[in-house]
Amino acid sequence: MKPAAVHPDAARAGTVPRRLGLVDYEPTWRAMQRFTARRAADTPDELWLVQHPPVYTLGIAGKPQHLPRVANGIPVVRVDRGGQITYHGPGQVVIYTLLDMRRRSLTVRPLVRIMEQAVIDLLAGYGVVARGRIDAPGVYVGEAKIAALGLRIRNGCCYHGLAFNVDMDLAPFHAINPCGYPGLQVTQARDLGIAEGPEPLGEKLAQHLLRLLRDEEFVDRR
Repeated sequence: MKPAAVHPDAARAGTVPRRLGLVDYEPTWRAMQRFTARRAADTPDELWLVQHPPVYTLGIAGKPQHLPRVANGIPVVRVDRGGQITYHGPGQVVIYTLLDMRRRSLTVRPLVRIMEQAVIDLLAGYGVVARGRIDAPGVYVGEAKIAALGLRIRNGCCYHGLAFNVDMDLAPFHAINPCGYPGLQVTQARDLGIAEGPEPLGEKLAQHLLRLLRDEEFVDRR
């Protein structure tokens, strides 16, 4: 994985964004595990911006009743993040947050709120009102989910992150109970009238996330 140019904001925050393009899910997950296991006290944090070929991922508490109800040829990978099942595919922006939470004095709930707020702020720039939910982490427009979250904490550091639906085939979501919620609607930026594609929206989302991660004034208002 070759590092991309470091944005000045990232340098000040000690966070390096890496743009990895379309990559298979499982090798990327294993690379996150290795990065986290090998990092030292002075290892810079990283954000990995990726897209994945079609894949379902099932969290450590995943229940069989949420698995695909039809055979559609999409693999299911059981992983070590929290949460239930979700779908990744081309046209979805995934940002993996490889952060030293102890160094940042950051706990899980504030980090989840920061991740949600980054998506909310991005959508607000296009006139779209979105919100998070205390009972079901993620970001919603009306009752439809547009971004899902999942994290793994190991030795005070986290990996996995957030998935934001931009311009993708949403049909595979209909075969599962997304995030463990039967009948949960999903939506995406394209269907909300946002014409920009995954790459520019991924860049903007990463900048919102970097801003909130370095903003000591961020307060969860909900």
